Amino acid sequence: MFSWDRWQEVFDTIRRNKLRTTLTCVSVAWGIFVLVFLLGLGNGLDNGMRKNFAKDATNGVWMWANKTSVPFGGYDIARRIRFENRDYDRAKQVGGIDRISGRFSAGSNRSGTIVRRNDKASSFELNACHPDALYLESHDIVQGRFISVADLTQRRKSVVLGRVPKEYLFEEGEDPIGQWIVINGVPFQVVGIYTDPAGSDQERRLYVPVSTAQLAFNGEDKLNMLQFTVGEAGPEEAKAIIDTVVGQLAERHNFDPADKQAVRVHNNIEGFARFQKLFWMIAVFVTVIGLGTLAAGVVGVSNIMMIAVKERTKEIGVRKALGATPSSIIFMIIQEAVFLTALAGLLGLAAGVGMLELASMANSDFLSNPSVDVGTGIKAALFLVGAGALAGYFPARAAARVNPIHALRDQ
Repeated sequence: MFSWDRWQEVFDTIRRNKLRTTLTCVSVAWGIFVLVFLLGLGNGLDNGMRKNFAKDATNGVWMWANKTSVPFGGYDIARRIRFENRDYDRAKQVGGIDRISGRFSAGSNRSGTIVRRNDKASSFELNACHPDALYLESHDIVQGRFISVADLTQRRKSVVLGRVPKEYLFEEGEDPIGQWIVINGVPFQVVGIYTDPAGSDQERRLYVPVSTAQLAFNGEDKLNMLQFTVGEAGPEEAKAIIDTVVGQLAERHNFDPADKQAVRVHNNIEGFARFQKLFWMIAVFVTVIGLGTLAAGVVGVSNIMMIAVKERTKEIGVRKALGATPSSIIFMIIQEAVFLTALAGLLGLAAGVGMLELASMANSDFLSNPSVDVGTGIKAALFLVGAGALAGYFPARAAARVNPIHALRDQ
């Protein structure tokens, strides 16, 4: 590999066969480009979907009280269901539920809740909940704390702010912990600040104890939602837990347990399992297509090297007549194949990475950081070197077996 004479021979052969060299490089470069780009694109789609799932716990279930859609127990359709604190207490006893929170909406979340501090006022989403809501929303507490059990039992006027309302209501460098703000005319003391990996859309919320909100905003004992996690339960176990909770609610509020509209359920476990299966299939498909394209390029290199050996039959015969060993001829041809394959592979790898950089500039919820890791690049490079050597070996072995006398007679 380090013989300068052999390298000169390789470069001289490349110069004399520019078209053949170009076609060889294009076939291999295209294969590695397709492999890298498809793998990076698959990673970007995977990251984008995981980012969307990061908004909430992947093992979470959300239940909204809604209207009935079928008559039941003497009641007509379109009857409004309202959860109560007793529903939360009863669901909390269901086996398999890990974390659970009720939610009471003080006002319309569509228009938001007016929040004031001094001369600043704006509209933000207010969530009245239990302490376990932190585990369902996937927030990160960066200052202070979240709602506590003591806040709940003592009906404290405590509030946890997202990054967006914190930056709006307080000056840069000002410590918000312990400060007071006004929510719908009621003063609350800031006890914590949170951020969220899903970004600013999830950081516009304020959290207060559900017991305090029910008292301050005439909520009585009403809840709009139940939300809980199911630990390590799979889709089938999660469905059984959901059916149990819905059955309890149907019994207390007199609606058909099969009525999908009375209680609307969002099951993240089922959705995340479908997502994982889908992207496993996509990853396999992308890998097969990429490797198939790359293999086609390597086969093309092998065919071209066989043609090259055929063209150089007389030259090889002269070399052998002058004393060239079979191993020297094999190494010469393998070296040319490895060099062309590695060069084309690097060009294809660079083009694939460049295309992924362009794709990453697209602002999309479904595509996030499309890229390939360093390990994948190293494996691709090693694969190319091995494939190049393999592509050149069989033509080289055929060349080493050439009979010098027959080669010299070849016209």
